[in-house]
Amino acid sequence: MHSSNRVLLAALLLIAAACQREFRATDYQTNDALFKAASEEFARGRWDNAVAGFEKLTTDLSARDTLLPRSHWFLARAHIAREEWVLAATSFSRLSESFPDDTLADDSALEAARAYRRMWRKPALDPTYGESARLTYNTLLSLYPTSQHVPAAQRELAELEEMFAQKNYISGMYYFRRGGFDSGIIYFKDVVNRWPTSPTARMAQLRLVESYKAIRYKDDAQETCALLRTRFPSDAEVGTICTGVALPTTAASPATPAGPPPSTTGPPVTTLAPVVPPTA
Repeated sequence: MHSSNRVLLAALLLIAAACQREFRATDYQTNDALFKAASEEFARGRWDNAVAGFEKLTTDLSARDTLLPRSHWFLARAHIAREEWVLAATSFSRLSESFPDDTLADDSALEAARAYRRMWRKPALDPTYGESARLTYNTLLSLYPTSQHVPAAQRELAELEEMFAQKNYISGMYYFRRGGFDSGIIYFKDVVNRWPTSPTARMAQLRLVESYKAIRYKDDAQETCALLRTRFPSDAEVGTICTGVALPTTAASPATPAGPPPSTTGPPVTTLAPVVPPTA
């Protein structure tokens, strides 16, 4: 391309840019016109303009206007495009909470949960957003049990629960490595009790056995190994860690002493059953 042609092309682009009107949400006289213009900006990937337009609509539209839930939806999606996860989650949540019967309500609940989840990337970090995600997933499953999003929500919630289990396991390992077995046991038991089917629950039980053996809690070690052997009968690591840990035994009940023969003339004799000691 000749240099003169390049200059001409550049000049044409500058003219086109100058002729293109800057988007201002306040320039539109009606909400319908603004919604149409903001939707066009969204379709073109002009996220800043889309956010400005739909944000104004969410404050100007009446609660009964059918454009309001759609404005929340597109505003949230524009925030997602800009990776503004908190703002996106807030907009999605406003739609699902304010318009629970809208066709976009269950979609918004799922997207809100996902946005919150994006902000809790690792178990070691503050789980505040993870808690928000868990609450939103459970809300979706509770309010919309027939939604097409239920399988995805259940799967993603299980993955999130595993992260919570890992977080408590990491806390338990902090004490375990330093010999603070009693403190570690609290966290490991919490994993087992709250997330019993998570992959981390198996690891927590193994650390419980090692902790019980270290502080000579024989009965607790036997009980935990019995559960592990039942659930993971072919697990080599379970076999190694539980080596030497016997199966729990049940205390035998003392024999019931024979009572006196019943009287044929006097009142019946009441024979008291012996007190059976609790199982060890």
